[in-house]
Amino acid sequence: QVQLVESGGGLVQAGGSLRLSCAASGRTFSNYNMGWFRQAPGKEREFVATISRSGLVTDYANSVKRRFTISRDNAKNTVYLQMNSLKPEDTAVYFCAADARVLTRTTTDYDYWGQGTQVTVSS
Repeated sequence: QVQLVESGGGLVQAGGSLRLSCAASGRTFSNYNMGWFRQAPGKEREFVATISRSGLVTDYANSVKRRFTISRDNAKNTVYLQMNSLKPEDTAVYFCAADARVLTRTTTDYDYWGQGTQVTVSS
């Protein structure tokens, strides 16, 4: 089993920045593609960003392109989401997820999920 624990969420003003972290258990972190998703109240969980095992390939939702950056440090078993120029519509619970098979935007393709961390962006 893989355990994922997100941290770094909080309350920020519009235009501000946050850096989310997701720490993974075990020694096989580098075997997984990693993704970030978010879910706002009353809405479906949506794709935010994903990163390949090596960190060389990334993909972003159009809504966060040029504002968010996903990265990983395999030596630390950690994936990050740097969020800049935050907007109120970014308010959501942010989840990290791990997928052993493919680099994907699809929630059901992911094998493991963290508990989520709340990000709130005020106007």
